[in-house]
Amino acid sequence: MNGYSVFAPDWLRHRAAGLPDVITDPDERMEVANELAAESIAQGTGGPFGALIVDGVTGAVLGAGANLVTSSNLATAHAEVVTLSMAQFQAKAWNLSEIAQEPTLIVNAQPCAMCLGALIWSGIRHLEFAARGADVEAITGFDEGPVPEDWAQQLERRGITVAQGRGETRAHEILSSFRRLVDNGSLPLYNGRAN
Repeated sequence: MNGYSVFAPDWLRHRAAGLPDVITDPDERMEVANELAAESIAQGTGGPFGALIVDGVTGAVLGAGANLVTSSNLATAHAEVVTLSMAQFQAKAWNLSEIAQEPTLIVNAQPCAMCLGALIWSGIRHLEFAARGADVEAITGFDEGPVPEDWAQQLERRGITVAQGRGETRAHEILSSFRRLVDNGSLPLYNGRAN
């Protein structure tokens, strides 16, 4: 075996490198996550999901990413996992709480079952998301997995705060544009619900 590497596509590397070093405005943070999701669709590199990680106190940008499932052929390359991985690799720390104050994950949609586990183990202390999981499933047809009804309370018990709603309208527009491309055969619906 030759070893394993996951490479971010050029557009994502350039977009991440072009972000400000610090983003303190919560609306701007969510706008970045939404625009990363839109660009992922436009570039055909994955699903309609984007994420950003910032230091919750200073606003320092720790990582940015998008869903890369279809371009990487990795089922785990969800926006949250890609973004966490980029931030952890750059920081040389698997626990982001060791290198940042109140690390905050901003994502344009509620994390799926897999991504909830990833963020619990990552040291994230705050989660902000736009579209609810039920809306993601209804709009796109994705299967978000066995997310427990009390998932937010479970995160809160683990010291991770949860906030929802900022950027939701834009997130719904992005999810809907993805679904239109799936319906016309331009993009695949990976991990769709069996109907």
